[in-house]
Amino acid sequence: MRLEPKHPAAPSASRESVALLAQCFHALGDNVERVVKGKRGTVELALVCLFSEGHLLIEDVPGTGKTTLARCLAASLEASWHRVQFTPDLLPSDITGVTIYRQNTGAFEFLPGPVFANIVLGDEVNRASPKTQSAMLEVMEERQVTADGRTHPVPRPFMVIATQNSVDMGGTYPLPEAQLDRFLMQVTLGYPDHASEVAVLSGTDSQSGQPGIEQLPTIATGTHIAEFIQVARQIQVAPQLYDYLVRVVAATRELPEVRLGASPRGSVALLRAVRVRAASQGRTYALPEDVKALAGPVLAHRLILTPEAELSGRGGADVIAEALATVPVPQAGAPL
Repeated sequence: MRLEPKHPAAPSASRESVALLAQCFHALGDNVERVVKGKRGTVELALVCLFSEGHLLIEDVPGTGKTTLARCLAASLEASWHRVQFTPDLLPSDITGVTIYRQNTGAFEFLPGPVFANIVLGDEVNRASPKTQSAMLEVMEERQVTADGRTHPVPRPFMVIATQNSVDMGGTYPLPEAQLDRFLMQVTLGYPDHASEVAVLSGTDSQSGQPGIEQLPTIATGTHIAEFIQVARQIQVAPQLYDYLVRVVAATRELPEVRLGASPRGSVALLRAVRVRAASQGRTYALPEDVKALAGPVLAHRLILTPEAELSGRGGADVIAEALATVPVPQAGAPL
């Protein structure tokens, strides 16, 4: 089923450019899956974040491959990337940078921190203090750092891939809701199945005892990704699909299990991701199936549930599934 836009507000992406995006998308997925076995769905969600120029939060127990996935994605791109190990004594300036005084020139100079890269890997982000976590807020949302009254833009494209251990583990600080809302998606990896774990062991380097991330070839450059981000933004969305998407997000605010539903930022994030998923499948238009596939990863972490819902074992993904079930899916040929 295809829903045609009545009056496109922007030029539609060409079939050729969308085909190139889809080719690059799947080549990156194949490359990452050479190391991260049996997690194709999660890998593709990470790539949707990349082509949306959004940020990704990976949460799971230690040892499931969170950092490996982030490193594989960075290794597959010919772009600048930095890794930050979050610890309780990490300072905000250790991330964003610091201004120093140069005696030889008599002037102040800003020394950029590791956040000034195309891809920033924040490992175990919930082990840092809330003050340090908050230092990421401005740069994640506005793509710039303000120091001593001056703004310093970060390179584009810009993506933060943060990993965190489960919040019930010792030594962790739960991320504040304002920072969670900055992540386009939150995903989990989970344990691999038997065959995938055997494949991980057989692919481990015999000398280092680690997966062969350094041997991964680069698939695309930062310039390519920046161009594909613009292509994805031209994917056409029909008026009925805009209406459907907003109704799904609004439903999260009305369910009795939800104390705080998804914000308009969640609607915008879901739209960006929907366009990328459509392009990754070679389509120049989005479908309701794209909304259904991405509503959970994009919206679930933005919800605050009631204590009663949490005690009953309900999670954000359950609420999103209920919201999708309550909103009618638009049909082709419906009145505009």
